[in-house]
Amino acid sequence: MTDCSPTPVPRPVAASPLIVSAVLVAAAFAALFASAIASLVTDWDSDDYSHGFLIVPLAAYFAWERRGELTAAVQRPSTFGLLAVMASVALHIAGVLGSETFLSRIAMIGALAGAIVFVAGWAHLRALSFPVLFLLLAVPIPKLVFYEIAFPLQLLASRFGEAVLVAARVPVLREGNVLVLATTSLEVADACSGIRSLMSLLAVGIVYAYFTETRAGLRLLLVASTVPIAIVTNGLRIAGTGLAAAWVGPEAADHLFHTFSGWLVFVCAVALLVGVHRAATLVRRAEGRRGCPVAEPT
Repeated sequence: MTDCSPTPVPRPVAASPLIVSAVLVAAAFAALFASAIASLVTDWDSDDYSHGFLIVPLAAYFAWERRGELTAAVQRPSTFGLLAVMASVALHIAGVLGSETFLSRIAMIGALAGAIVFVAGWAHLRALSFPVLFLLLAVPIPKLVFYEIAFPLQLLASRFGEAVLVAARVPVLREGNVLVLATTSLEVADACSGIRSLMSLLAVGIVYAYFTETRAGLRLLLVASTVPIAIVTNGLRIAGTGLAAAWVGPEAADHLFHTFSGWLVFVCAVALLVGVHRAATLVRRAEGRRGCPVAEPT
């Protein structure tokens, strides 16, 4: 006997409530912080923070790497996340009213962290803590802090350059952040302070340590080493410009040489970072060999 009962039509699988919530939160986030995102992209389109264009894709990749941990985590939304979002929105409004873009940009990251807690829970925020904190590198520091850091770096770079020029027997007189040579004067301006290369090298150091090391101690060492490396290489850049101006002529210190030396110095800084990693690895291996017990001869 033939079964004439209708064949059940499979129902479409409903999207996960977590995915739907994430999409809605992302849409609301983009609408709320549209002006802050636009101004941030404008700042990235400059020599000081051009690395910002790479921060967001890298943070997304770091989050994607944790998809297994996120899937295994228990979803326990917390109303504390909603409070964090509300506080971040208030901070954003204060930044807009006070024309302080830094507050609005920090508020974006705070709202993102709060939304994760509100939609998924604390376990998901712990899993995404590194990608979320990594986004801070995309936020330019406030102008007040920038100049507070830049001026001491200017003086440090000019002193370093003066020392190298004196060692090379080049007559030089330093007046603050100005190096007076026989044929020209070199001013170590804000752009030459090294803070630009410091911020970029810090981002590179964190990414390099993340991909090449699993030991927390060596990761911290690599990230911390970016600061002295950036300071030393920028000082060498100033000294090299002074030597070129003294030995070749003032035209050697013009914009073209200055721009080229900036790229060259950054490449050298990355090479030094790799060198620090290799040296630290060799030291750890040597210490490990010395710590291994030696078998007694039988």
